[in-house]
Amino acid sequence: MSLGLRVREALNRLQPLGFLYSAYETQLLAQLDRSALPRHVAVLADGNRRWARTNAPDQPLVVGYQAGADKLKEFVDWCADLGIGIITLWVLSTENLTRSGAEEVAPLLTVIDNLVADLAQSYRVQVVGDLNLLPEPIADDLRHAQASASGRSGMHVNVAIAYGGRHELRDAVRSLLASEAAKGTSLDELADTLEIDHISEHLYTAGQPDPDLIIRTSGEQRMSGFLIWQSAHSEFYFCEALWPDFRKVDFIRALRSYAQRERRYGR
Repeated sequence: MSLGLRVREALNRLQPLGFLYSAYETQLLAQLDRSALPRHVAVLADGNRRWARTNAPDQPLVVGYQAGADKLKEFVDWCADLGIGIITLWVLSTENLTRSGAEEVAPLLTVIDNLVADLAQSYRVQVVGDLNLLPEPIADDLRHAQASASGRSGMHVNVAIAYGGRHELRDAVRSLLASEAAKGTSLDELADTLEIDHISEHLYTAGQPDPDLIIRTSGEQRMSGFLIWQSAHSEFYFCEALWPDFRKVDFIRALRSYAQRERRYGR
């Protein structure tokens, strides 16, 4: 956890309500079965715009995006403290890029750019999505941050930017066809030999375990195309809190719920 976040957390804990919250958080952590934690947690960090309209109605929406980014950095630290190996953060969908105007997207991209740069200072960061959909300066910044963190050990952080599940599957099929064509494989041969794993090898998250737990905030109970392929056997946890209001106790409750489930993997 960054020094600033640790100082702020320490100051909050000195307050009466902060002390009670800290005690409750400690109690929940003590009850958590550490042997049953997920290896890979993915998050749809939803509700930043609604948070801004409620908490800063006279401010631009970027206030909500920044609050969401600050919470994402806290969330990554929580996962690191618990020893979770991989997390995936969905911060910008392909639909966001097409539905929102440039005056809204540009400030959001700046927040995302800074978020990835900050995370890359401490964690191994991988950008998953179609960077060709982004302005070139932003895409170059993201590639640079990813490259600068590629040699880091410890937790792996996927940041889904310009990401859409159908978009990913399209890109995977394109990559697979191009790879097989380069080997001289005909379409008839490919149709006869194609297996599930062959497609998995061309996803944005190729080589990673699928997410065990997917969390969505803001009360929405749908996946919106997030990790369509990878989430086939994931457990889902939906939380009413808007993302900037998501607390560590909310996260611990999600982990507790996950640990209590019997995973059947479709059996």
